[in-house]
Amino acid sequence: MPMTNVMAIRETTPYRKPVCAGKIRAMTQTQQVLQVHNLNKTYKTGKSELKAVDSLNFHVNRGEVYGLLGTNGAGKTTTLEIIEGLSSATSGKVAVFGKDPITHRSEIRPEMGIMLQSGGLPSQLTVKETLTMWQGTCSHPLEVEEVLDKVGLGHRQAVRVGVLSGGEQRRLDLACALISNPSLLFLDEPTTGLDPESRRNVWQLLLDLKAHGVTMVLTTHYLEEAEMLCDRIAIMDQGIVAAEGTLDELVAKVSSEIEFTAEQAPSVERATLLSDGTKHLISTDDLVGDTWRVLTWARENGVELRGFSARPATLEKVFLSIADQEIA
Repeated sequence: MPMTNVMAIRETTPYRKPVCAGKIRAMTQTQQVLQVHNLNKTYKTGKSELKAVDSLNFHVNRGEVYGLLGTNGAGKTTTLEIIEGLSSATSGKVAVFGKDPITHRSEIRPEMGIMLQSGGLPSQLTVKETLTMWQGTCSHPLEVEEVLDKVGLGHRQAVRVGVLSGGEQRRLDLACALISNPSLLFLDEPTTGLDPESRRNVWQLLLDLKAHGVTMVLTTHYLEEAEMLCDRIAIMDQGIVAAEGTLDELVAKVSSEIEFTAEQAPSVERATLLSDGTKHLISTDDLVGDTWRVLTWARENGVELRGFSARPATLEKVFLSIADQEIA
């Protein structure tokens, strides 16, 4: 059964802003909801040390979706755990709504929703019992049925958690993060294990929350997900932020490509031409202009272009370039 249409839900049960104490309300109005300054986390492994997070600096603005990308072991989950107050830093500073997430946990936790990389919910409880239990820990929760409908589990309320599919359990993890009606939402690989339709429905749900001012920090291995959801993206590598910016700013770090097979190749300016005599690859920062110039050259000189393609720079190329340490 497909997930409930999110836009229809929004019209019948609009997202309610948190009802919170004046002190917390004032905190949520600050421009920078999250600040990370010179953050370090080191683990001792026998006689050696592993530096999982290395002098990390970034901030997240109110109402922004901020993505943390990186290969396995880059330090994403460790960073989230420190920000969420679930783990302590070796050194450095984290401020959530201007407060330390550990020492001021009781003040800021009511405004936070957390979706861990794996939930570990009790297998013998039903879906509704699980979310009802979670609801009882929240200061200003949403209704259980409303949240289950939003994540597409309204028809599975009486089913025990242990017999849910992996994708359904992941959606229940999301429901547990949303039930608190948070103004700041942490999502650690939120759509892992979901089928393509469910993944896109979750994207729509998160976009709906974003439209209502919810700030989000997410990690994901799906680059399309980051492109769809994130206002700014940080790509981590070996515990540091190797690149950060909007999607446009990041893809500007790598070149677009024009590829074709022909008996000869045009001369190009301000671009790089790689050729083995018949196969030609042009790396360019002016994709539209150089595509027009190649096609014009081919028409004027009667050159047949076979297998022609013009590919814009992508986040995937940026990501792989950083993984290969090709970007400074």
